Amino acid sequence: MATTRSDTTAAPTLDLPQLAEPAAGVDGAGRAAATAARRVEALVDPGSFAPLRTDVADGVVGGTALLGGRPICVWAQEATHRGGSLGVAGGETIVTMIERADRAGVPVVGLAHSAGARLQQGVAALSAYGRIFRAQARARVPQVTLVGGNCAGGAAYSPAVGDFVVMVGAGARMFLTGPKVVEQVTRERITADELGGARVQSANGVAHLCVEDDAEAATVLRALVEFLPDTRGAAVPVAAPVEPPAGSPADPLPATTRQVYDVRDVVVRLADAGSMLELAGRWARNMVTAFARLAGRPVGVIANQPRHLGGTIDAAASEKGAWFVDLCDQFGIPLVVLVDTPGFLPGGRQERAGVIRHGASLLRAFSCADVPKLTVTLRQAYGGAYIVMNSRSLGADLTLAWPGAVIGIMGGRQAVAIVERDAIAAGADADALAERYALERLNAEVSAVGGHVDAIVAPEQTRERLVRALELHGA
Repeated sequence: MATTRSDTTAAPTLDLPQLAEPAAGVDGAGRAAATAARRVEALVDPGSFAPLRTDVADGVVGGTALLGGRPICVWAQEATHRGGSLGVAGGETIVTMIERADRAGVPVVGLAHSAGARLQQGVAALSAYGRIFRAQARARVPQVTLVGGNCAGGAAYSPAVGDFVVMVGAGARMFLTGPKVVEQVTRERITADELGGARVQSANGVAHLCVEDDAEAATVLRALVEFLPDTRGAAVPVAAPVEPPAGSPADPLPATTRQVYDVRDVVVRLADAGSMLELAGRWARNMVTAFARLAGRPVGVIANQPRHLGGTIDAAASEKGAWFVDLCDQFGIPLVVLVDTPGFLPGGRQERAGVIRHGASLLRAFSCADVPKLTVTLRQAYGGAYIVMNSRSLGADLTLAWPGAVIGIMGGRQAVAIVERDAIAAGADADALAERYALERLNAEVSAVGGHVDAIVAPEQTRERLVRALELHGA
């Protein structure tokens, strides 16, 4: 599986493959069931789809299937049936598949394409969505929704209630109210893509992955499920160990901390076969969240990204990090945290964005997570950002640092400007004072002596130390 790259300037666009027309004599709900079933069959293992509730139809097909040899439950909506609106019967089919998956302890995959609640059924249709939301919220199994067209109202909420949202094709859109209603209510003229296209929903974190077509969706879906257990509390799927690419994980790092690099290049040098699956790559790009494997074991990687905002942590990055930590904890996936941050992004805009609240959510997520949590400081970690990135004080199971890494409240120059201000005013060399402060206070070896870092390790030894820690904790 190739490493994903999610920060390109153009959002991926794709069209669902054209499906053959149903046989003559098949119309209405039967036509919808036929086309929805074909969409399912294009995603799952060949010949494995076994439809259920087929006589109900009403624009929704449900059933069981195999995905990479693993059992799943699946449901699909058909937009050609009454505009893809959801009625009571269709809602019952979706609820049935979610609850069946939860009882069986297998993942559930939904193919969403709906205009929302069916107007002709009024409150009954709204209640159908309410039952879907409740079933999703209570389910303990992985829930993946593929959005293959316009999803409005409840059809947009439902994917977000689940665990993963994959937008498929140029026509994939999600919004609570469509462009026409928006214009009627607010007089804002906006296109469907501007309102809820893949570019919008991937940038705000609603969509975790965007793919070009059903073929790519099938590939990504299999790759995603391979990292996940069948249900919460079950063992994560372990694969055969594969060596990482040749070279040192530190090769991508530039000579000075003033230069940036792509932290994903570090991840691929640690991961089996250099493979990772990045999630929400266009949202809060200063924080990377991805699945990878270490010696066959699935791990969730959360890393500061110096390539964007210098690796500082802002409100959006805090929210993204907390989401990912909670997700991995729910499904028992160990966390590997790669730290390289000068601190929280300061400023009035961040305060107005609630950076304190969002930063606290990341602190809480790491503090409460029960999965193994392993931290590696690559270059620098300052202030509250040091604490929030899974420090020893938050309960990290292993804290490592690379030689030359610096850890402290703030940089040497900023620190001596405060603590040595009288000496500097009297003519002392500020640079010399800053250098001495860094040596005495910021060097990672000082943190190791104080027990805040377990070990200083060479970059080439990092993967081995992480693997041994996972073995120790039974991951």
